[in-house]
Amino acid sequence: MFPVADGHCDYLYGAVQSGFDLKKPKKEQAIRLDDLMQGGVSLQFFACWIDVALSAPPLHQCIAMIDAYNRILEEHPEFTPLTRDFTPESGKIATVLSIEGGEAVDGSLAVLRVLHRLGVRAMTLTWNDNNELAGAAMGRGNKGLSSIGRDIIDEMCSLGVAIDVSHLSDRGIDQVLARATRPIFASHSNAKSVHDHPRSLNDTLIREIANQGGTIGVNFYYQQLGKRNEAEIEDIVKHIIRIVEVGGIQCCAIGSDLDGMQQYPKDLKTSRDFPALFNALLKRGFSEADVYRIAYQNLHDYIVQFI
Repeated sequence: MFPVADGHCDYLYGAVQSGFDLKKPKKEQAIRLDDLMQGGVSLQFFACWIDVALSAPPLHQCIAMIDAYNRILEEHPEFTPLTRDFTPESGKIATVLSIEGGEAVDGSLAVLRVLHRLGVRAMTLTWNDNNELAGAAMGRGNKGLSSIGRDIIDEMCSLGVAIDVSHLSDRGIDQVLARATRPIFASHSNAKSVHDHPRSLNDTLIREIANQGGTIGVNFYYQQLGKRNEAEIEDIVKHIIRIVEVGGIQCCAIGSDLDGMQQYPKDLKTSRDFPALFNALLKRGFSEADVYRIAYQNLHDYIVQFI
């Protein structure tokens, strides 16, 4: 079994809004302690997804999810914040706290700095809607970075908060690539040349992210994987193959987006099913060393520089 580094899940939103519990999971819940352990997950990113449809202010939402994250660490000794000397052989699950949606910083460098002190180590600038920082891939106009968005980018680089360009517009990603002084990553994005979805990355962006030392986590959302209404592991494999072809073996990672969708690939529904994905990669000719890179090493080596 390969250790797994998973660059994105939305469990914290479910914990706050729907009472998700790692040891007593709800039927619709995908991130579960037993499944994480059985699937070999050794590093899990926990995202604070900002839901702009809620009446609660974005920063309040974010703080509530950071509280839920801290309670995970307090109540479950299986988890530990990622450190530079962490190894999968410890038997623990290392964690990274991230934000999905720059609305959380309220356009404030001070808020960003405080969130960094609270443990945030990565942030997407947008979710699906344009906001005061930048244009979203699903938003209108292919808008780029705003003035405050450029300031936020600069401060993220200064602080050591990884810039996550998943959900960002193509123009925005180009501008981040040109401005960032640290490698950037896409925590949960796929290859547009495999399936043309607005949220996926074209080959040029994949190549540039890889060339600057970043990683790209393949996600499991069926609408980004292919044209059919039901996805399967083979669809995920196709995106992995393409990202490796374009960006090299050192850039491809996993960003499942578990608990961020209502429909999963028919043969990969929770973290427990990761070994089936890696077996499929071995059958397609990837070496064990290559699968180890995709499953764990690439994302670990990327994010540890921000720890």
